Amino acid sequence: MTLYPRPLVAGDVVGVTSPSAGVRPEYRPRLEVALESVRGRGWRTRVGEQMDGSGIAAGPASARADELVGMLRDPQVRAVVPPWGGEVAIDLLDRIDWASLADDPTWLVGFSDTSTLLVPLTLLTGVATVHGANLMDTPYRVPEPLLGWTDVVTAEPGATLLQGAAVRYRASGYDDWETHPTADEYAVDTPGGWTRLDATGDVEVRGRLIGGCLETVTHLVGTPYGDLAAWDAPEGLVVYLESAEGNAADAARRLFQLRYAGWFERATAVLIGRTPGPDLPGYTHHDAARHALGDLGIPLIADVDFGHLAPQLSLVNGALATVTHTGDGSTIAQALVP
Repeated sequence: MTLYPRPLVAGDVVGVTSPSAGVRPEYRPRLEVALESVRGRGWRTRVGEQMDGSGIAAGPASARADELVGMLRDPQVRAVVPPWGGEVAIDLLDRIDWASLADDPTWLVGFSDTSTLLVPLTLLTGVATVHGANLMDTPYRVPEPLLGWTDVVTAEPGATLLQGAAVRYRASGYDDWETHPTADEYAVDTPGGWTRLDATGDVEVRGRLIGGCLETVTHLVGTPYGDLAAWDAPEGLVVYLESAEGNAADAARRLFQLRYAGWFERATAVLIGRTPGPDLPGYTHHDAARHALGDLGIPLIADVDFGHLAPQLSLVNGALATVTHTGDGSTIAQALVP
């Protein structure tokens, strides 16, 4: 059963802490812009002490874990949104009392290395989590028909969130927040649209959403924090995965690892996000996905709008999703139901 944190209302607190990478001084102006974007929605903000950007992580693992758990358990804090991902959130996993986070749950939001925390929180406790834009991306205007994390965390229990494929996306690069800390519009430059890789024809499937960043969630395999087989999801699974930076061969190896670990045994479909990772001569990321998963007998849909190329869908781990892909367009409807 999925547990949904209560919707945010005016006056609630959004906590900001860095469970992985902190914020260097040159990006502090962008952080302030992002915080003001949150306040502009009627919420208060609370910035933690674990935000140091001078090293690979924002502080010692014990301090990062304590601050994250403290915010998630604080009854005033109704959402926790890290500034961005990083590299080593995995060192927090055995320092968190996961069961304690199911009592009066709080929304945890983010992507990239934050997936390392989102997936265990949902699998171990049933608490829904949001794979969506990080805090530093929050000032951007989210183009229709996509929704931002701020739309998700204000939705009522039982609501259905409908999103579709982005009309255009940004094929490469990032805004220079050091020079332009107030950037609020994605420089989308390439026509969008999702691509079915396994076959032709229309798709309509249902299942509980689960997934995240390929480079981080593969390290959960074989641990108590990535035991997808033990997760109670009788409707089946819609598994979504995106590569942050690896080349096509690296993506294939990781997809095979998840396949061998049984991650797709109950899948009704697999969604592959767009990636800035390079193709190889004669072997693209599409080829990698077909190579590893193309014979599963379920729809395999690529170029889906989530991950490290903007803009991105807000996907709720634990929500009951209906994915539709036809010649008329592509949509994902997420029902926030137990």
